[in-house]
Amino acid sequence: MLSRTASNLFWMGRHLERADTAARLLDVGARITLLPNTDEGYRNEWESLLRAAGAQIPFAERYGDQINQENIESWLFFDTGNPSSVVSCFERAREGGRIVRTALTSQVWDALNTAYQELRQLQRQPRDKLDTAMLTDFTTRHSSTVRGAINATQLRNDGWHFINLGYSLERADATSRLLDVKYYVLLPRVEFVGSGLDNYQWQVILRALSAHRSFHWAYGGEITAAKVADFLILNGESPRSLLTSLYEAVWNLDGLVRRYGEDVPSAASKQARQTLESLMARDIEAIFDEGLHEFLTWFIGEIGAISNAVHEDYFSGRM
Repeated sequence: MLSRTASNLFWMGRHLERADTAARLLDVGARITLLPNTDEGYRNEWESLLRAAGAQIPFAERYGDQINQENIESWLFFDTGNPSSVVSCFERAREGGRIVRTALTSQVWDALNTAYQELRQLQRQPRDKLDTAMLTDFTTRHSSTVRGAINATQLRNDGWHFINLGYSLERADATSRLLDVKYYVLLPRVEFVGSGLDNYQWQVILRALSAHRSFHWAYGGEITAAKVADFLILNGESPRSLLTSLYEAVWNLDGLVRRYGEDVPSAASKQARQTLESLMARDIEAIFDEGLHEFLTWFIGEIGAISNAVHEDYFSGRM
């Protein structure tokens, strides 16, 4: 496979998952603002989304210090000046799919193109007719439809591995950042830790990740910080956990190594396996002792290093 084709498939998967993440961030913000927890009222909760996404500076350049629901909604969903907005990600995913159209089944292309066309119709609607729940539902529904078409119809070849490698790395990064929102929201008021409000906010994270019911299947009983963090970080049965996402990344990287007949693992495969082993060596108590934010910062850095190694191994033209 040409490195250009592999890169487009990889980034198609990443952009689709990134669009889903942006919508889920919006959902987290909207739910958490139902219970203000600081003297600043709603500002802190919306600002926490920017901090977790690492987007404070570009947002400020475009909107100044007007951190409110309307501007955050525009930034995360509609703003083409934000490369991680839902509109930007769907447009890039669709363009990447168009470039490698012959590597996709007709069902995948139809699902991708339908999402893009319906998004254009949505953009033409008056903003006051659109609420956060509608925008979130639109994004997650179309993301799931495209993913379903990929799983049901794509040949399990190297293209399949590149698409799903993009999905898994982006999902690992996304879950980390959504967990980090919780850290930034609670940071100014540490006395809320362990309170009913604290538990409510953890519940919001679960619902935003469509993991509320599966969490109760796995743990039952009361929702606590330790249980939710364990479920979203170390539980191998949780489809969005860091462990599951990283395991899938390793599996797809190993699949590429086998397919290309290399005698030794690629640099990306080695990097991913080392990160997986380091993650598996931890338990949730050790993570909390280390500091949840510090752990997530480390993990996000590791995902970035793996992504860079993938680029060097497969997309730089030196294969």
